[in-house]
Amino acid sequence: MNTEALPRLGQGFYWQDLTEGQVFRTFRRTVTETDLVNFIGVTGMLEAIFIEDGYEGGAMAGRPVPGALTYSLIEGFILQTMIQGTGLAMLELTQKIHGPVVVGDTVWATVTVTGIRPTSKSGRAVVDSTIEVYNQRHEKVMTYTARRLLAGR
Repeated sequence: MNTEALPRLGQGFYWQDLTEGQVFRTFRRTVTETDLVNFIGVTGMLEAIFIEDGYEGGAMAGRPVPGALTYSLIEGFILQTMIQGTGLAMLELTQKIHGPVVVGDTVWATVTVTGIRPTSKSGRAVVDSTIEVYNQRHEKVMTYTARRLLAGR
């Protein structure tokens, strides 16, 4: 049996499979205290607002998490599904935080393909997208744009 000819489970999209204006929705994920502790431990983001329970200088209720953690969780969804095996490089990223995410919030996102430009090399394309991140109350907490290099068939 030629196993190379079998469809690959979890294979991401080649750029030819995408169209401008196409919109996807990610899974949802609840941010846990363990996520926060592990993330700040591995990144060194040991800011008092993240490590001190009941931090007095905090401007929000709950245990806030770094925006980088929220972004990383959403990118994990995108990497595991949309671009697994086809993503070649993150070329550019711009990000805006609209509201806090705290431990116990459940985050998810929509991904809108906003541009596809084939390159002159190896059948690749530069794919632009806008990612809007929401919490469980459907409040937008983050928006970012991503420019990625994707493989072609």
